[in-house]
Amino acid sequence: MLYLVQHGEAVSKEEDADRPLSTQGVADVTRLAAFLATAGIQVDQVFHSGKTRAHQTAEILASSIQKRLNIEQIAGINPNDPVDVFADTLGAMRLPVMIVGHLPFMSRLVSHLLMHEDDKAIVAYQPGSVVCLEKDSGDAWSVSWMLRPELIVE
Repeated sequence: MLYLVQHGEAVSKEEDADRPLSTQGVADVTRLAAFLATAGIQVDQVFHSGKTRAHQTAEILASSIQKRLNIEQIAGINPNDPVDVFADTLGAMRLPVMIVGHLPFMSRLVSHLLMHEDDKAIVAYQPGSVVCLEKDSGDAWSVSWMLRPELIVE
């Protein structure tokens, strides 16, 4: 399984140029993390872009999903990075893995993996959303499920 997460809601650049998670973003990601843990989601690794909001999201998710889970910054998943280059590296990753990044990259990556077309949005990400992709024996990806924060009821 491949879990592709858009970071939680961040504060504006005017409020803080580093753009950490907002109070709502922390709440949404914490709720998402608890839901994923309860659902039994397990990953071997969590990667993030290195931007503060993605790193914070990765830390919250990892701390709920599994104890002592390795969190690592990875290059090539910033908002406007080319998705085809990163998609090629997925073959070398040991699944299941979670990747926490940004729009439009995450949306374009899903489209690239499913349809080999980067410019056709087929999922509607919102901050704190996760898309779960599954790879079949023929190396074709499909959507297993998608979850947005507002769908999680406490």
